[in-house]
Amino acid sequence: MSSASARDQPSTSKESFEDFYTEVKEIEKRDSVLTPTQQIDRLLRPGSTYFNLNPFEVLQIEPEVEVADIKKRYRTLSILVHPDKNHDNQERAQLAFDIVSRSWKILENELSRKKCLEVYEEAKGRTDKMIAEKRKKLKKEGRPMEPIPEDDPTKYKHAIYVMVMKLFADMERRRQKLDQRDQEERKRKRETEIEEEERIKSDREWQQNFEESRQSRVNSWHDFQSGTSKSKKTKKQKHMTGMMVPPKFKPESR
Repeated sequence: MSSASARDQPSTSKESFEDFYTEVKEIEKRDSVLTPTQQIDRLLRPGSTYFNLNPFEVLQIEPEVEVADIKKRYRTLSILVHPDKNHDNQERAQLAFDIVSRSWKILENELSRKKCLEVYEEAKGRTDKMIAEKRKKLKKEGRPMEPIPEDDPTKYKHAIYVMVMKLFADMERRRQKLDQRDQEERKRKRETEIEEEERIKSDREWQQNFEESRQSRVNSWHDFQSGTSKSKKTKKQKHMTGMMVPPKFKPESR
């Protein structure tokens, strides 16, 4: 049975990860030992934003490598790109160093490293499903023996590699979307809190002004009441005076 046919069998889903991805890095035919400048350029090359989402890609190691070996690789690479070792290119070296450090932090954590390995496993599963659909289509068209590109082991590994990068990119987009949603929610919450704080402040100022003007209002009322009493007293006095003045005598006309 050919290797291509073997991939169609259910048993392949139980194959260990190491059996199908041991030589993925050979796809790009690059040497893992590069000069400091070459490593910095690699980490900051066009499209590196997505490539660097994969910590294994950043550190140029295989996913099945033990944590101790990952740490050794991290130390070697971090020294190569460290800003203190690249005086003529410190700004870019710092960016590269941060990328390497971030990748190590992901892989030294058991939980986050496990999630990364799950990405590889899912990539293989999706790739195998895609291949099965291609074969099903060929069989339906009456061409069951026609080869497909993924029959070539190198292209098969490359297909998995591409799928891995896509899955990491999808994860990052979901993370950014959740972060944006969280930021918007926090912003709305803060705006509500500010509005409530302003309302409370306004209420306090109004209450303070009301209390401070209380005596003034009381005095004004007293003045008003006093003025009214004086006015009534004056009118009464005038009325009584009028009653006490005798009427003028008018002589009779003959």
